[in-house]
Amino acid sequence: MEHLLDKSVGCLVGAAVGDALGGATETALPEQIRARYGDWVRGIAPPFHADWATARPLAPYHKGDGHLTDDTLMTHALVRAYTRKRDHLDAYDVVELLVPDLLERVVYIPDLEREGVTFHRLAAAERWLVTRLHHAHADPREGGVGNIVNCGAAMYMAPVGIVNAGDPAGAYAEAIEIAGAHQHSYGREAAAVLAAAVAAAMSPGAGVHDVLAAVLDLARDGTRAAIAAVVKEAEGYADWRDAIAPLRAAVAPYDTVGEEYRSPGLGARRPSRLHSIEELPVALGMLVVARGDLREAVLGAVNYGRDADSTATMAGAIAGALGGAAAVPDEWSTVVAEASRTDLVGPARELAEVAAEVFALDRERFARRAERFAGLS
Repeated sequence: MEHLLDKSVGCLVGAAVGDALGGATETALPEQIRARYGDWVRGIAPPFHADWATARPLAPYHKGDGHLTDDTLMTHALVRAYTRKRDHLDAYDVVELLVPDLLERVVYIPDLEREGVTFHRLAAAERWLVTRLHHAHADPREGGVGNIVNCGAAMYMAPVGIVNAGDPAGAYAEAIEIAGAHQHSYGREAAAVLAAAVAAAMSPGAGVHDVLAAVLDLARDGTRAAIAAVVKEAEGYADWRDAIAPLRAAVAPYDTVGEEYRSPGLGARRPSRLHSIEELPVALGMLVVARGDLREAVLGAVNYGRDADSTATMAGAIAGALGGAAAVPDEWSTVVAEASRTDLVGPARELAEVAAEVFALDRERFARRAERFAGLS
């Protein structure tokens, strides 16, 4: 249990600090990031726009300064769904546990600097959960159909990997089920692959190669092709500063958003078996470049820009699961927790307890199946 707890803390706190650091540079391009900050970002940074309260298109979000974004708000909401059910989740649990949490639970929203319900902070692709499941009463297993295809489900799917620690295939299957209520096409696929990556990283003694083996075994279609292309390119670099442009070039053929991140074309974010979200392959690529080091993987994602908070969230979650709590720089986690008025460790501690309980239930279930199957011999 001690090792499980350590890796759970590393994963969720790592994801949170990645989110907070990446929030400052979200939607900016690498050259814009360097021009704004005078160099590469090396830690918690102020907002990209000094006039964040009125700047477009980010107003009124106070991103930067260690403020968490919707990535972590959604992650913690999913943790609370697990702590209520204390078993595996399915698409119907999204309706019964997750959506009410988003609509009713009052939390502190760091980049709004006030309390409110999480729904008030969600972007359009995440509000889809409420529109489709709460208002339209769609079948939860098909709720994600028609949504903007993006990383909105993948960004908060790390808890599934913790609950399925050591079982990437189980994490993939559970995340596919859960994410079906929110996303479809390669957005749903990415959520499942991220969960599998975390589950693989949670294994004792796991390394980056174990994570890559798991995700390449399980990923499908454009998502697998994009990961393979980015990872192959990443293997030639040992410094994220040098890798940013090559990784972007490697993922570009699979990304629908295009080079002008803030002005995507008509083909952007549409379903396809040929394409992939950008964030997950790049997060894995930065993990390869950093040789699993959380600080370097997160900084690579932060300075890559574009959807930096989500990319850094994924990189931080996987690297944190690999390295445990000690992998997360204290100077980051302390500031983020204080600036965001959020307990970063508590949710990880609760989820580790749930994961242990779920494993005990799984063992009982398998023992019953083994007994029945033995009778067929």
